[in-house]
Parts: sequence; C-alpha cells; structure tokens
Amino acid sequence: GIEKIYLAYHKPIGVICTTDPHSPNNIIDAVHYHTRVYPIGRLDVNTSGLILLTNDGSVVNKILKAQNKVEKEYVVEVDKPIRPEFLLGIQHGITLEGYKTLPAQAKKISERAFSMILCEGKNRQVRKMCGAFGYTILKLARVRIGSITIEGLSYGKYRAIPESTVKKLFA
Repeated sequence: GIEKIYLAYHKPIGVICTTDPHSPNNIIDAVHYHTRVYPIGRLDVNTSGLILLTNDGSVVNKILKAQNKVEKEYVVEVDKPIRPEFLLGIQHGITLEGYKTLPAQAKKISERAFSMILCEGKNRQVRKMCGAFGYTILKLARVRIGSITIEGLSYGKYRAIPESTVKKLFA
C-alpha cells in the first residue's frame, strides 16, 4: 500500500486549518509537503503551535474519537496579571454556555503567562475559559499533544513522526 505519513507541524498564526485549496493561507499550502496530507483536528487561525497531519485516513477518526483521553498542552499569555482564583477555576472546571469543562491542569509561568493541560478540545475553549474570568488572550500556542511536543520544531516547520508514536495517542 501507500506509505503512511505522519507529520508534526508548528503552525504559524494566520494559517487556516482547512484543506480547501482556494482558501488563502490554507494549511496544505503552508506545509507544502510533496504528497497530500490532512490535518488531524484543528487550531484556530490566531493560535500557533502543534498540529498533526497525515495521509492515513483511518487514524484521523481514531485520534479525534480519543481526543478526550489525549492531553493537549497550551502556553497562554494574557493581558493582566494572573490571579490564583483564575488558575483554580480552570483546575476545577467551569460552566461555559451551559457546559461544564473537565478539570484541567494550570500552572503559572510568569506574571501574565501560564500553561494549561486539557484533555478535551471544544471549539475556542481556552479563549472562552479565559474570557469567563475577564482575561483576554494575547498569545496562545499548543505545545504538546500526548507525547508529541513542539520542542526543536521551528515556527512554520514540520518533522516526520513514527507511526508507533501516533498509534500510542489512541491506544
């Protein structure tokens, strides 16, 4: 069969997670890989960071189905100093639009930056959670999906990852 390809890509801000070739700034043109690959899930246009791409259709649905088991880590920079009750709120879960978020890990990095580990990924969830506490996100980056990290991966670049690593995400 066809060689299976799995890529970890450091998506820049402004790149859109669509495979529509007519869409400007689409992720396929941005990655510019020599064969057709598809993003697994999505990252908001204003969010940078780690996204996986593959030509293996069977894996996409498995990973998306297992999404609530896979840890996703973000680094968040906000417009005001971080208050302890904000981090506690994130850690315990909050009600957003009638939906209670799962408890998440949150750790202060500096006065206005923190890391956050989620096991779910509702649309724009990190932004909405920060907004619920009156914070505006200045910068949002996903730095890890399961065991796959963005370390050593320059902005706008990709690297191949072994199939075994990808399979572990939904094992």
